[in-house]
Amino acid sequence: MTAAVPSDRETSVEAEFSRVVGRFAGPARGAGLLVISVFGVLATPSGALPLAFGLLALALVTAVAEYVVGKTGRGRPLAFALTLVRAGAICGTQFLTAPEAGELNQWALNVLTLTAITLQWEWPPKITVPAIACLLAIEVVPLGFEDGFSVVLRVLIEATLARGAFLLLSRTTRRIDHLRERQARLTREESLAVERRLQEREYLAVLHDTAAATFLTVAQRGETTDPAEVAGYARRDLAILTGESGPGSVVDLETSLRGVLAQSPVKVDTHWSPVAPIPASAALALVRAVREALVNVDRHAGVREARLTVEDGVRVTVRDEGRGFDPAKTPAQRRGVRESLVERMAAAGGRAEVTSAPGAGTTVELVWPHE
Repeated sequence: MTAAVPSDRETSVEAEFSRVVGRFAGPARGAGLLVISVFGVLATPSGALPLAFGLLALALVTAVAEYVVGKTGRGRPLAFALTLVRAGAICGTQFLTAPEAGELNQWALNVLTLTAITLQWEWPPKITVPAIACLLAIEVVPLGFEDGFSVVLRVLIEATLARGAFLLLSRTTRRIDHLRERQARLTREESLAVERRLQEREYLAVLHDTAAATFLTVAQRGETTDPAEVAGYARRDLAILTGESGPGSVVDLETSLRGVLAQSPVKVDTHWSPVAPIPASAALALVRAVREALVNVDRHAGVREARLTVEDGVRVTVRDEGRGFDPAKTPAQRRGVRESLVERMAAAGGRAEVTSAPGAGTTVELVWPHE
């Protein structure tokens, strides 16, 4: 039995958040500042239009660079430098492009604030703080105290809020990752517990005929039963129950398999040949393999019946006439064929072979001991 559990290698939410922000922050800033620059050019006095168009061209080149970096992930330092040059050039020429002499140039102010905000999402404070400080100096030094103070206050507040929002989202995504890891761990533990209970039930079913045979022997013989013989039976049963190997730890395969067939999800046409008792560990592996093969018929074959053949040797075959599949293309998450059949039989000293093709049905051959 296998259970689907979240993979430990799934991309974390925090990593995905950082990737998305790193990919889209630059292009979004470039597009936004390009639009702002267009309106800035429209508001520029005619005498300063050549300068304004030059600044617009710089904004266009920088926006293209930011788009390429966002798409490829390469050249981030160059895009960062162009971003600072663009903001510095527009802020440094604010009085030349201002619609009215002496007024605060909204083009420069908007470029400065948008740049300061978006840089918080891409770079750490040790890089953004000096960069924004330089841009503030370029913007504020030519201004009077009142305008300069309001610009500094506005930029600091907006940059701080942007950084705080980024850290809050990062912390939230990290918390989500922790919850996912915890849920995955609980799911794995639950899956292991279910598997363990199933194995215990299967093992007890395999052992049932052995213990029952011992009790029946004692009951039938009554007082004529040899105590030494009963002790031998008891030692054999104890060896099986405790998982110890030994020549006496054998069970009847047919009895064990009939218990599986009684709970089969599909109709099974059976053909039996006499098989000598085999070790409990081998019988248990065969029981699990047959059960998994029948479950796979029910889930994937598209038919409601299968054929079970048991031959001396021991050779057990499960065959269906369903849709079949290509074993070489079995997805990694479909572990039933590979793990429940092949690996389990190998661990018990046998082998399993799965033969199938699209449209040709599937045959599962189980052999013990390994030939």
